[in-house]
Amino acid sequence: MALTVRPDGYVPRAAGDGYGGRVRDPNVSRSEAGQLSAERRADDLRRLRAERFDVLVIGGGVTGAGAALDAASRGLKVALVEARDHAAGTSSRSSKLIHGGLRYLEQLEFHLVHEALTERGLLATRLAPHLVRPVPILVPLPAEGGARDLPRRFFRRSYYGAGVAAYDVFAGLFGGGRGMPLHRHLTREGAHRIFPSLRPDKLAGAIRYYDGQVDDARLVVTLARTAASLGATVVTSARAVGLIRQAREVTGVRVRDLEAPAGSPDAEFEVRARTVIAATGVWSDDMSRMLNDVGLRPGFRVRASKGVHLVVPRSAITGEAGLILRTATSVLFVIPWGGHWIIGTTDTDWRLDRSHPAATAKDIDYLLEQVNTVLDRPLTTDDIEGVYAGLRPLLAGEADSTSKLSREHAVIEPMLGLLLVAGGKYTTYRVMASDVVDRAVHRLGWTRPSRTADLPLLGADGYAAMWRDRADLARRHGVPVGVVEHLLERYGTLTLDLLALVDADPLLGTPLAGAPEYLAAEVAYAARAEGALHLEDVLTRRTRISIETSHRGLESAEHAAELMGAVLGWDEATRAREVAHYRARVEAERQSQLMPDDVAADAARLGAPDVRGFAADRGADGDSVASSSR
Repeated sequence: MALTVRPDGYVPRAAGDGYGGRVRDPNVSRSEAGQLSAERRADDLRRLRAERFDVLVIGGGVTGAGAALDAASRGLKVALVEARDHAAGTSSRSSKLIHGGLRYLEQLEFHLVHEALTERGLLATRLAPHLVRPVPILVPLPAEGGARDLPRRFFRRSYYGAGVAAYDVFAGLFGGGRGMPLHRHLTREGAHRIFPSLRPDKLAGAIRYYDGQVDDARLVVTLARTAASLGATVVTSARAVGLIRQAREVTGVRVRDLEAPAGSPDAEFEVRARTVIAATGVWSDDMSRMLNDVGLRPGFRVRASKGVHLVVPRSAITGEAGLILRTATSVLFVIPWGGHWIIGTTDTDWRLDRSHPAATAKDIDYLLEQVNTVLDRPLTTDDIEGVYAGLRPLLAGEADSTSKLSREHAVIEPMLGLLLVAGGKYTTYRVMASDVVDRAVHRLGWTRPSRTADLPLLGADGYAAMWRDRADLARRHGVPVGVVEHLLERYGTLTLDLLALVDADPLLGTPLAGAPEYLAAEVAYAARAEGALHLEDVLTRRTRISIETSHRGLESAEHAAELMGAVLGWDEATRAREVAHYRARVEAERQSQLMPDDVAADAARLGAPDVRGFAADRGADGDSVASSSR
């Protein structure tokens, strides 16, 4: 009897022989098996209802997606549920850096630097070279006091130079393949040639070093797709609303499908699992509250620190490298981002809505004030194209100031069958994932160690060769080389999938309305293969149009909705509703950024309902485990 191939490309297999009793059909490529299509979601929902999993991960941020990949690569039967979209929380709102934590050297936290530089090297050279690439950053050395300041200048150059040199040494010894050039000392003239917008009177020279840059949201969706390619069940718009327990052991989670029709009896269901991993970032305290009725305390608290970033056009600042500047309360980055600059970040306590942290006028003024101290042409609010705010999940209790809270992570098991992982930093997601899955496999009696240090993500295999031959690839498909380069830096070798779409429909090879940096094919592909269910998912995370255009994506919304609708079967009313939701979101964010304080900004931002339509996004129903995740 012929076996039925499911939408994920897997067929049944005898239980107990790895990969959750399933194996990928040899005629289905890894890329195809990792496609997160609407059909795949429907089949994965059926699996959630019907099957029992070895590991169920709550949270579709970088740590949750990394944990799902780690567990699936060990041959476990894995499911992941995310309340909103991949990387909808913190994991799409970072400074877009994969870094070793240069300032941790100053704090003598050598183990954190060692760990982070190891992960940076793996990502840049082996795991995701198509997504993580070197970015040069200058450490300006200030000029003060004329000749009388020479001893102090010498000390500063020696002090910072020693720190950056140690950073390079750590990378060379522990970096898993450096992947980054070495640092270099620059004179005043040399620094000014690289960054002409630096005020000459503020500059005595600089040190240039390199870190990694990443599109954080694209890395997360690639992690999720890679997990799916190994057989993991991956479902977004699926909120965990309660734990299922037998005596004092967690045996599953109650899940609500946020895409189910209102009043549907299938909207809520139980998912059975031998182990539940909660990778819920700043929502970790929600898990703690779920345990209160059995008198358990997890043993840690997670404190949310708000980080705000501005995006300005590349033409607003003249420079070929980024900047790192010390402020009174935090570190300020000015990072090149394609045709733009990212300026950030703030570091302040946030105790309000965690799904939609809001930037205030005060936050924006602070960033402009800080960066303008070193620029020859001051930036104003008229230069700003986009603003975004994210929440860092910091383990609470180490210090009063959020900028000094530990970036280490913790894994605990407050109840049999339930593991919580929290803290850490984006760069070390793989270590956090490996640690929590190690605890899970020990509990399950499994013996296979983590494989993810040697497992390239989708799009990484063959990337170097395809980049080398990009001109030939462009010629074969009849597109400009610049288009191929753009796609390779976002999709790696999966670029072939997008070029196939363009070959089949040349209109998909045209630019998206209002966003000429992106192709129409990218929107169609996001809905077809990357799990995008709503217009917001595409304009804010699969692309970054919402922060890279002064119109915040409004001029692209109609065209993008038409493209998504053609894939997802939207009727005219659905397309109109998606556009209306997106317009309301943009207006609410703009209003929040005019408010003087967090409370007023939060109220303004919450004026736009979530497109997924449940009041639980703001905890209003009282039974939500997690609104989103790291």
